[in-house]
Amino acid sequence: MKKKAVVLLSGGLDSATILAYAVKKGFECYAISFDYGQRHRLELRAAGRVARHFHAAHHFTVKIDLRKWGGSALTSSKIKVPKSGIHRGIPVTYVPARNTIFLSFAVAWAETIGAKDIFIGVNSLDYSGYPDCRPQFIKAFAKCANLGTKAGDEGWKFKIHTPLQKLTKAQIIRLGTKLGVDYSLTNSCYDPDSKGRACGKCDSCRLRRKGFTEAGIKDPTLYSG
Repeated sequence: MKKKAVVLLSGGLDSATILAYAVKKGFECYAISFDYGQRHRLELRAAGRVARHFHAAHHFTVKIDLRKWGGSALTSSKIKVPKSGIHRGIPVTYVPARNTIFLSFAVAWAETIGAKDIFIGVNSLDYSGYPDCRPQFIKAFAKCANLGTKAGDEGWKFKIHTPLQKLTKAQIIRLGTKLGVDYSLTNSCYDPDSKGRACGKCDSCRLRRKGFTEAGIKDPTLYSG
């Protein structure tokens, strides 16, 4: 019998690769996505396409309306998505404590279905500087999960897998291509237009374009500009 794993699936490039990776490792994958009021909700459709492509055992979408709090260009209409280039520091597209929230749900589901493994596509090389993507955060959260659950008290050890942590976008794309990821199914743009075309100028689009160029692989993304 296959071991179960919960995989965080946003519908973007990294999360699609991480699902493919977990499948390749022989896990029965339970994909979890989040409808948190993000302006780029098109990514949820992409998540569904990717989950079906890799025959996830189940794909569950959790709804949390973080627009009520705002605080991010992704959840507030009052804050514009930056499009002038990739900047140092934490950008306004950072969603407060997002991965802390997402991983908490993932651990809860994992404990319920008897899964000890959780996969998340965080990266700390070609990324936008989010603090909840750092290795130190993931390590600390894993400790928290093992201390704060019944499963942990009973001797379980939740493991949070981050195989993309030290890879560049180009390396991630090459890995995903080998694993059978169809990147045309994915969505990375923070501010797509009404036709679903990527803006090509936000941090996420710039990192995606750069990755495909450096990987020497054709970018299947449809950009508006």
